[in-house]
Amino acid sequence: MANVGFRIRAKIERPAKELIQEFKELPVANIADCMSRFSCIDASIKPVNKARLAGPAFTVKSRTADNLMLHKAIDMAQPGDIIIVDCQGDLVNSVFGEIMAKWAKKRGIGGLIIDGAIRDIEALSEMDMPIYAAGCTPKGPYKDGPGEINTAVCCGGVVVNPGDIVVGDADGVVIIAAKDAPEILKKAKGKLAQETETFIQIDKGTLDRSWVDKTLKEKGCEFLDD
Repeated sequence: MANVGFRIRAKIERPAKELIQEFKELPVANIADCMSRFSCIDASIKPVNKARLAGPAFTVKSRTADNLMLHKAIDMAQPGDIIIVDCQGDLVNSVFGEIMAKWAKKRGIGGLIIDGAIRDIEALSEMDMPIYAAGCTPKGPYKDGPGEINTAVCCGGVVVNPGDIVVGDADGVVIIAAKDAPEILKKAKGKLAQETETFIQIDKGTLDRSWVDKTLKEKGCEFLDD
């Protein structure tokens, strides 16, 4: 009998490590621009420290105020995995803190993104393991379940599936479906090259800004002093 809401899937398909590493070198903003500005986790989920993040998604769906399944996920996840926790944005109880973070770091977890609250923020801010969360509170969690591991979750308004590529920097986090990753990578590299050329033109004072007035006129803007 299916036990929907309280189940664990151990096996997931992960993208090639080389592909993930190439994404890690790119700004999240460039990647998002190449995905029509979609698939960016909500800005309410912020980085706790300055560590960059890239890896395959290892998903957790947790009951609010409970971290039993997150504990199990930390024990199960492979080195480099990014644990994505769907706590429905609840900020009443923290579900993650310093002890769990040290254990996750010891196991080689690539980072955590928690659509919920954490605690021990000062200690977590000094770690080199990337952590993102929606808030902070000293009020601790329960360990009763239920929940799910490695099923589709919603984190910061974005659906995340196990094995999706997760990339994060100071701007935020973007989710890339594994099947789309090679094409998105190619486009994002092109976007970065384009921006690099723009910076060179700015330094030289040769940047063409004629597109601004051209666009305004095409949109019907009235220039009162003409």
